[in-house]
Amino acid sequence: VQLVESGGGLVQAGGSLRLSCAASGRTFSRYAMGWFRQAPGKEREWVAAIIWSSGTTYSADSVEGRFTISKDTAKNTVYLQMNSLKPEDTAVYYCAGKTRGVGVPTRVRDYEYWGQGTQVTVSS
Repeated sequence: VQLVESGGGLVQAGGSLRLSCAASGRTFSRYAMGWFRQAPGKEREWVAAIIWSSGTTYSADSVEGRFTISKDTAKNTVYLQMNSLKPEDTAVYYCAGKTRGVGVPTRVRDYEYWGQGTQVTVSS
């Protein structure tokens, strides 16, 4: 299973970006997909998650109301729409997949599959 992120780049504060994460390789039964980010010198932090079967979404307080996670089941793709971006959103963004479980997976160790990351830089 491979997860490939795309859509990162440089944007001014207040702008928007949409990240995509496409899954390829063998079909895997997924419970949830998530987005994390990691800024230089900081730990990887959870941003958002979507429960695959129900489409229920969850977001971290720091991005609530600005970022939206969504999915396209037919395309095996998960998205992160990021609006009203701030310089503190600058980080490498990773998507992750979890094959089974319950509840809301927000920890790095909850996920089995990871993408390579895509850089998001927000200038002030």
